[in-house]
Amino acid sequence: MQPLIDNARTFGQRPEEFAGHAEGQSPEVLFITCSDSRVVPALITGARPGQLFELRTAGNIVPLYGAGHPSGEAATVEYAVEVLGVTDIVVCGHSHCGAVGALVRGDDLTAVPAVRDWLAAAADEPKPCDPADPTVAEAVQHHVLSQLLRLRSYPCVERRLTEGRLRMHGWYYEVHTGVVREHRADTDAFETL
Repeated sequence: MQPLIDNARTFGQRPEEFAGHAEGQSPEVLFITCSDSRVVPALITGARPGQLFELRTAGNIVPLYGAGHPSGEAATVEYAVEVLGVTDIVVCGHSHCGAVGALVRGDDLTAVPAVRDWLAAAADEPKPCDPADPTVAEAVQHHVLSQLLRLRSYPCVERRLTEGRLRMHGWYYEVHTGVVREHRADTDAFETL
């Protein structure tokens, strides 16, 4: 913790670098990814402050839209699309994902009931894959596509897609190599960016 505290102490000693942030934000991308500490959107993309609006959830799960059932995830998506006017949404899954791996393996999650209930309520059934594969690559990639499909249940997303004012991207990040792959509709495969 101490190195983080030391950096935070010196971080604010360059106010000229941050003064413009007080005027607001205008990110072009909503970046939805896992809460996993190895997945750092700004590091992966090279984004500077103000360029990405982030939504991080366990397993990069986007719950189905439900009018009358507010959630932080739905509020974040709606704000990004309707208020900030993002033009792109990236759903980025990653190798070695604990949430998807737990689903694939059928892990007993009774010791973590909030995680168990979140995955049971919000995640689709994972694509069957080799439970011994620690990367769970195929299952994670399928999971990313499921989340993109779920985003279409959000009225604001569907409307902007129909109007041609929003694009969606499915990414898969390999935490062990740093490689990023994007789903290509023409080949129905995740290919290196």
